[in-house]
Amino acid sequence: MKKPFVIAIDGASSTGKSTLAKGLAKALGFPHVDSGAMYRGVTLYVQQHGLIENKKVKTETLLSQLDDIHLRFEGDTFWLNGVDVSAEIRSMQVSEAVSLVAAIPEVRTFLVAQQRIMGANQSVVMDGRDIGTVVFPKADIKLFLTADVNIRAQRRFDELSAQNTLTSVAEVRNNLAERDHLDSTRAESPLVQAADAIVLDATQYTVESMRDHVLDLVAERLN
Repeated sequence: MKKPFVIAIDGASSTGKSTLAKGLAKALGFPHVDSGAMYRGVTLYVQQHGLIENKKVKTETLLSQLDDIHLRFEGDTFWLNGVDVSAEIRSMQVSEAVSLVAAIPEVRTFLVAQQRIMGANQSVVMDGRDIGTVVFPKADIKLFLTADVNIRAQRRFDELSAQNTLTSVAEVRNNLAERDHLDSTRAESPLVQAADAIVLDATQYTVESMRDHVLDLVAERLN
């Protein structure tokens, strides 16, 4: 491969972006970057340091501390300042605040710069909400995943239940709806489908069939 091959996967929460990205990365031997985990990592930092109150982020203080936030992927493990927080960043508490943090332009600039470095000199599969529109607008393949909100809510509820998190499908559904609204209406890098993205309705595929379909697309582009 002469140049890095970038696969950008966008879509709302719990549409199966990370599952697809991980499957593709494993099949292709590419690293996988979950950009959403990075925003969750910053959100966890904000909560740990008391920088959010009444659904408002203490933005000025957070921005003064951005250089103190160090994020790292190691396989499926995600590290925040040297601590494995892979489980903590998936909590409902973080889910309820992540869109507020992700809407801050300086936070997005901070993380997008890191994401671009990750895909500058190596092939990569990256998923998020603005990968094909902002981070890698010239990605080799852009995918936009959709799925019925009830299916998304059940999927997320099952994940949280496996972590022994007390919640309900209704609560999860409401959280997803709120995040969809915040993510798609924010001024900075909103969740939108790139004009040249391939739309995949995750409810029409099994995990394996969607991965295989995209692998066929990758093979076509590489040839």
